[in-house]
Parts: sequence; structure tokens; C-alpha cells
Amino acid sequence: VMWPGLVSSTKILNKMLSSNVVTDFPTSPEQVNITQNYKFQEVVPLTTPNILGLKKKKVSKKWNSLIRKTLNRSSKITKPNSDNSDPDNKFRCLISKRMVGLLISVWLRSDLYQHVKNANVSCVGCGIMGRLGNKGSVSVRFQLGGTSFCFVCTHLASGGGEGDKQIRNSNAIEIFSRTSFPTTNGRSSVVLPKRILDHEYVYVLS
Repeated sequence: VMWPGLVSSTKILNKMLSSNVVTDFPTSPEQVNITQNYKFQEVVPLTTPNILGLKKKKVSKKWNSLIRKTLNRSSKITKPNSDNSDPDNKFRCLISKRMVGLLISVWLRSDLYQHVKNANVSCVGCGIMGRLGNKGSVSVRFQLGGTSFCFVCTHLASGGGEGDKQIRNSNAIEIFSRTSFPTTNGRSSVVLPKRILDHEYVYVLS
């Protein structure tokens, strides 16, 4: 889901409207059965200890446990003629990352794991003092086969008052400009995508 009010940067807006940015959730069963991506906001109260990362260390584990149970139960239901004991039918967590109340969890079918490489995470805080993680993004990128994917989980400034829209636009521009991934993996001379919009498929969740 995109930000309809993102108009501060024509360059970013034009690139976001290109074909490599997905602006809605996949609808075909083939897409749904390959990967699952979950994004949550405010999984912890936005208190000072939580914003500073001092508490609630086990929140991600609890959410991922629920996701695992739900996904693998669903995979049995959607494949009634398959062998439910087949480990290839099950989903596995590729990456899960929490920043304060923001949580992204990317899951793939087990049989796809051997085709995944160069998985990385990039966090950008846009909250208090323009840096803390009560607002901002957590992005996950990886390559599946020869195709690069980037999932951007965002929590922008709230409010419907005067100036709030401009703050959200500013948050979005910060996320796109500051999110950065390694361009090498130390094992290959291939140059990897560095910025969000350098990837072939970009999913923005907000």
C-alpha cells in the first residue's frame, strides 16, 4: 500500500509509479503460496524503555510462533491432496526484525530456501529527534533465483492536522534516501542493489 500523499519528491514519486513497485497485495494463489510477508505496527506500547530498546525482547518470538502455526496449518488446508508430512509444504521464516513497535516477518516455502541468497535488513529511524525508531522503517531484501525483492515495512507520523502530511512525506523521503544495503557479499564480484528502488520488485507496507 502506497502513501497517496507522497508528492514532495517528483523523482521518488515517478520511480514509485513504475512497474517494479507493487502497490497492493498479491491476489493469485500462486503468489500467495510462495511467500508470505507480515507487517505489524505498535506491537509494544510506545513507552520510553521500549523506544530505547530496553524491554519486550520476546515480542518477536511470540508473533513468529503464531505466524508459523497459522501458515503451516493453512498450507495443509490449501493442499488437501498433498502429503502434509512433506517438509517442502511448510513455510520457514527467512528474516524477522523488530524496531520498537514495528515488526516485519518474511516467510518462504521450505523448498525455496536453497534458491535464496543475499538476505539483508536495513532499519531507518525517523521518530524522536529524527532518529529514534518509534517512527521509520524496517526493510528486508533478498534474491530469489535471479530476481531481487525488497519489502519495506513503515510506520509514518500520524495525525490529520496542518503540517502532518508534510511530516509523513518527509518520513517517506528519509526512508527512501537512508535505507541502504551491502552491495557485495564477500564471495562474488556481482554488484547487489544498494537502495530500495534499485531492486526489481519493491513492496511497500504502510
